[in-house]
Amino acid sequence: MIQDEYDRPPVENGRSVSEIASSHQVDPRLARLVPGFDAPFFQAGLAGYSDGAMRLVARAHDCPYCITEALLDQTLINGGKGRRKEDPDLIASECGMGDLDENRIFGLDDHPIAGQIMGTKPETMAEGAKILVDMGYDMIDVNLACPVKKIRKQHRGGHFLAHPDQAVAVLEAVRDAVPDSVPCSLKMRRAFDDTEEQALNFEHVFDAAYRIGYAWATVHCRTVEQKYRGPGRWAFLRDLVRRHPERIIFGSGDIWCVDDIFLMLETCGVQAVSVARGCIGNPWIFRQARQLMSGAEASPPTLREQTEVLKRHHELSVVIHGERAASRMMRKFGIKFSVHHPDPETVRQDFIRCSSTRDWLDVLVRHYDPVIASILSE
Repeated sequence: MIQDEYDRPPVENGRSVSEIASSHQVDPRLARLVPGFDAPFFQAGLAGYSDGAMRLVARAHDCPYCITEALLDQTLINGGKGRRKEDPDLIASECGMGDLDENRIFGLDDHPIAGQIMGTKPETMAEGAKILVDMGYDMIDVNLACPVKKIRKQHRGGHFLAHPDQAVAVLEAVRDAVPDSVPCSLKMRRAFDDTEEQALNFEHVFDAAYRIGYAWATVHCRTVEQKYRGPGRWAFLRDLVRRHPERIIFGSGDIWCVDDIFLMLETCGVQAVSVARGCIGNPWIFRQARQLMSGAEASPPTLREQTEVLKRHHELSVVIHGERAASRMMRKFGIKFSVHHPDPETVRQDFIRCSSTRDWLDVLVRHYDPVIASILSE
């Protein structure tokens, strides 16, 4: 989770981020395809992070669209724990507010949302995608990007970019299995590696996706073999968009703060930006983006706002995972949230030691807004 050096083309007209943001026009095709997708940024699917709790916290801070972490086709087919955990309406139903209007009132509406499917065989990927549709996902996203070695060894994720015919077979099977009323998208990387052969393989898969009927591709500007090492090539995204001006293309890679969202929109020309590692412990990035688009300044979170979010995130995580698992899982979020605090290292160490809800609340009372923390702890 280390921020890398940048490898970006310059902003050609020299405009400031505030000028770029306040003048940006959202592509109307986004909301037509996915009602509610009304801004040029969204929360990416993040393995081990982007569960319902993280997504709902992001939505409370004006994130217009979210993607689940990659869900394995076989897990979905076999009814495994991932199937229950990633139900987009789980928190709402378990809090006793299944009605859509009530969900919105209480901040429990996890829509619009894409269910991201990952697997090996076209037929099981198709079956898993149908399950996600039945679960209530608004869109299906096919993962052809995951660079993790064990995933690739099982012929999943980024493996497909080195085997374009297999990738196209998966894309066709999923699109055929999903009703026409449910859009499909895909996540890719710019190639499997930096060889000319793999560059051609990318083009083959990328072109096939739009021909088959996929709404858009989110393209991460690193290769599969590069994983997360070194800077991403924004110039690749810029050139890809320029070669295909009629296509909806989303960009991914090296988005660490709100300024990066608008710099990618401006320099690369993508229609929306996938915010991944940069939004872990930082749901305010979405609110800040909307502030900049409205012509206002991006405001950092106050201690009171941090306190409320930390309490809410933990509370939602307990609904999904149970207190014991949630308290362990939230440590990694606490580490990321701590960077916003005036004494980040002390807070970070205290979050690492948390193993219960009581521990979590004690950190809030000790280090954050003591008045609001005490009220929330009652």
